[in-house]
Amino acid sequence: MLGIAGFITIVGVLTGIMSKRLSPIMALILIPVVVAIVIGQGASLPDYMVNGIVTIAPVAVMFMFAILFFGLMNDVGVFNPVINATIRICGNDPRKLFMGVVLITSLVHLDGSGASTFLIVVPAVLPVFDKLKLDRRVLACLVAMAAGVNNMLPWGGPTIRAAAALDMPVMTLYQPLMIVHISGLVFVFAVAYWLGVRAKRSLATNEPDAATSYQPEAALSPLKWMANIVLILLVIASIIASLLPPAIAFIGGTLLALLINYADAERQKERIDAHAKPAFMMITILFAAGCFTGILRHSGMLDAMALQGGELLPQAMVSHLSVIIAVVAMPLSLLFDPDSFYFGILPVLAGIANEAGAASESLAHAALLGQMTTGFPISPLTPATFMLIGLARIGLADHQRFTFPFLYLTSLFMTIVALLTGVISL
Repeated sequence: MLGIAGFITIVGVLTGIMSKRLSPIMALILIPVVVAIVIGQGASLPDYMVNGIVTIAPVAVMFMFAILFFGLMNDVGVFNPVINATIRICGNDPRKLFMGVVLITSLVHLDGSGASTFLIVVPAVLPVFDKLKLDRRVLACLVAMAAGVNNMLPWGGPTIRAAAALDMPVMTLYQPLMIVHISGLVFVFAVAYWLGVRAKRSLATNEPDAATSYQPEAALSPLKWMANIVLILLVIASIIASLLPPAIAFIGGTLLALLINYADAERQKERIDAHAKPAFMMITILFAAGCFTGILRHSGMLDAMALQGGELLPQAMVSHLSVIIAVVAMPLSLLFDPDSFYFGILPVLAGIANEAGAASESLAHAALLGQMTTGFPISPLTPATFMLIGLARIGLADHQRFTFPFLYLTSLFMTIVALLTGVISL
């Protein structure tokens, strides 16, 4: 009975979100509440939901202050000198230019926001591509690959969702993936160089004008710029070295960023307000997900689903579930939005893996190799995809046809690295 109720809940949430009949917040709260009442556990619902919310709170706080911290860095133009210098150094050589695009995107995407990354990078580089008569699909592809791999960061949406769904610390989940993440970026640089070699061969013989450099919106004094760079390095290092919990590191970093860059209280409030909407929307979804997972876990539905699912799946498939998920994770981005997958499907798969004696983290690692990481920049389920193609002035179908193979190859390459390093196992 509990297992059936759990599956009905999952299907209801997925259907509600994917059909757009319900918002993610409504689907994640309303459907499990109704099912719990129907099976006679209505009296315990407040406790289930509070337990789930308490579990999710540190993740929500971390995400909120990560958005504020890196948003402030972008606001004051910390990365502008790097963008300008990269474009100036790359000049008219597509090999250098393409690798420069990857470098710029990787830096800007430290805030984990695809939309802001695309808004900063594409307008800065597109005039250079047009001047050199380079294919705009290549620009969208390069930005998509770099942003997709960097979406694995511990404060990135997919990683946060995976950690929240499995009720584990974000850094505990991310640390084994660090080598895989770095290898993915190296692979993207290699692909960028290869694409640059191919573009250089087909480049017109007449030399175009010098590349236009990116004009920063704000100019920081050298002292302030260096202070911001040091602050970014300290915050990231303290998280990676586990010197501070991620939430505390970003809270401290945000406070210092405000003090360094905005001495006036009104300006501080203005910049916080500017980033409030994306932070609020994500946090509400996270707390809704806390209610959802709290109800499923404490009502016993999650355990029952895992037990029944393990009995239904062939043992040979269960034992290789991590590899199967890693291989299909990136294409699944075209079918499932991150909330549906990480809060609806991953907990069930993790439960099945636990029943078979495998670690649930392995399933999360496998999913993060593609599901809304490398997969998000071509998914029609994410608004950022439409922002990318709009800024690059290309069609969705052209973008998907051109970029899908490169994103999938990146995902498969990271899967091989994950297998070799033991992050996932056959």
